[in-house]
This record gives sequence, structure tokens and C-alpha cells, in this order.
Amino acid sequence: MPRVSVLVPCFNQGAWIDEAVDSVLSQTLQDFEIIVVDDGSTGDTRQKLSAYVRPRTRVLRTENRGLSAARNTAAGAASGEFLCALDADDRLVSTWLEKAVALLDERADVAFVSHWFETFGDEHWTWTPARCDLPAMLARNAINGAALVRRAVFERLGGFDERMRDGCEDWDFWLRAIEQGFQGAIVPEVLFHYRRNAASMSRVMTAGDRYRAPLETLFARHESSYRAHAVDVLVMKEQEAATLLREVHGLERDHLTKMLPSLARAREELRAIDEAVARAQETVKDREELDQLRWKTGELQREVDDLRRSLSWRLTAPLRSVYGWLRGERG
Repeated sequence: MPRVSVLVPCFNQGAWIDEAVDSVLSQTLQDFEIIVVDDGSTGDTRQKLSAYVRPRTRVLRTENRGLSAARNTAAGAASGEFLCALDADDRLVSTWLEKAVALLDERADVAFVSHWFETFGDEHWTWTPARCDLPAMLARNAINGAALVRRAVFERLGGFDERMRDGCEDWDFWLRAIEQGFQGAIVPEVLFHYRRNAASMSRVMTAGDRYRAPLETLFARHESSYRAHAVDVLVMKEQEAATLLREVHGLERDHLTKMLPSLARAREELRAIDEAVARAQETVKDREELDQLRWKTGELQREVDDLRRSLSWRLTAPLRSVYGWLRGERG
């Protein structure tokens, strides 16, 4: 029996499945099995998985029933002590299984363990949650899908809810675990790489109003917990909003400090060219040189106008006013 069973649901993600599987095969802990579930893929992915041969890897095929059902199918065929659900377009850092298993072996009171992660693809940012207790989890899902969970806990919870096909099924799973008294832990280290692109489920599900339905389902299922911890959740959300505002203001400030010197240089060059044009009008008879100077003046004036019309110029008007006042500028 392997210690870890890695569950890899795949629906038309054949372009990335090799990266996901290779990230498991390169783990420093080699005591694992990989179970790929072809969740009714079509086209190239179906063809690729029909002849997919990799070390310690099995491929199961089902009709398309959604992410939860695919994970549950893989779990039903697994034999490992711990389960890890890895989406087919993501990647594990090579030491993840080793560090997660070590923590679970050391702490019998911990039922599941997660990590920090870093995105790649169209976006690049890092998610570093510190807590996964009930109040923190009600405010935001702090447990990554590739967390390791004890098989006995997974079976007691009945796996992922297969009715939740529009998202939040993993959030619901971890909330049910915590509500039943199971404790989780987070390794404070980036041990997972999360792909973000136009096809990412997390991006698709949050587009427009699509996220409302799964959230309403989640809130309804855990209403008693939300009622009991409403103040805690609101405080965390306010703190999160304040943090985001500080980050936005910091970005605006950084952009302003970079933009003002460029604007000042453009103004100085424009002033120098205006003076040259004035002198040329008096002393230069060469019409071509005069036209060139006027053309460059127009280009610089447009550059200044574009800077003034830019979003950053409008957003940072109050800061500019203070900046100008400190420099002794008027008007």
C-alpha cells in the first residue's frame, strides 16, 4: 500500500496533464500512486489519456460528472493512507508530499494539512494564509485542493459533494471536516504552483454572477456556523479590505513617483524646444528645420496630454497636489 494516493481529475486538460504528473513523479517522497480520472474528455485529451502510460499511474474513464465525482471516483480506487487531490493543470513542489506526510505522522491530532501557493500563467501572486480554524475558513477558503487528508477522515465525510458542480465543493468539504471536529494545519511555505488562465475554474466561476449560486449553497449548508461566527467573519473581511486598500494606495504611490520625473523631463524638453522654435522664427530661414521643430513640439505636447489623461493621473490628483505644493509649485 502506498502512503499517498494522488487523485488527478482531468477534463480536456491534456495540454497540461504531463506537467501535473511529472510534478508528482519528481517528489522527494516516492511512496505514492497516481490515479488519473478522465472525466468524459473529448478530442485530443481523450485520445492522449486512452494510451497514457506513466510510472505508478492508472487512468480511469467516466462520463462527464464534474470535479467532485471525478475526485470521489479516484478516491474509491485508491489504496493510500493519505489522499491528495491535484488538478490536472497544476503542479506540486517536489518536497510537498514529504513535508505533509512528516507533519501528519508527527501530529496525530491533525486530520489534513495544506500549504502556501504561488500562481503562474496569466497571473503571478502568492497566497499565504495563516489560519484554517472555523472562523478563518468561514471568511475564506484557506485550504488548497492539493492538501493531504487522512483517508479515514475523507471516508467519514463521504468525500466531496457531487451535487456541487459549479464550485465551492472543496470549501464545503473542509468546512464539514472542521465542523465535525477535525483539525487542519498549514505549512508556511510555497509548496504548490497554481495555474491561472482564462480557462481556470476559479476564474470562470467568479465571472459575472456565476459565483453567487455556489456561495448561496455554501452559506445555506453552513448557516449555523456563519450565524455563530458572524462577527468574526465580518472583522476578517474588514481587515482584508483594509489590507487591499493599502496595497492599492501603495501601487498608486509607486506609479506616481515613477511618472512625475518623466513628466518633468517632458516639460523641460518641451520648454527648451519652444525656446528653440522662437529663436528659429527670428534667425533661421530654413523652413524644413522649423517644421521639424514644430513637429517635435507637437509630439511632446501630446505626450504630456496623454499623461494628464491617464488613469493614474486622475486617480493620483490629490497626491500630485500635495507633491506640487511641497515643491513650491502653483497652478
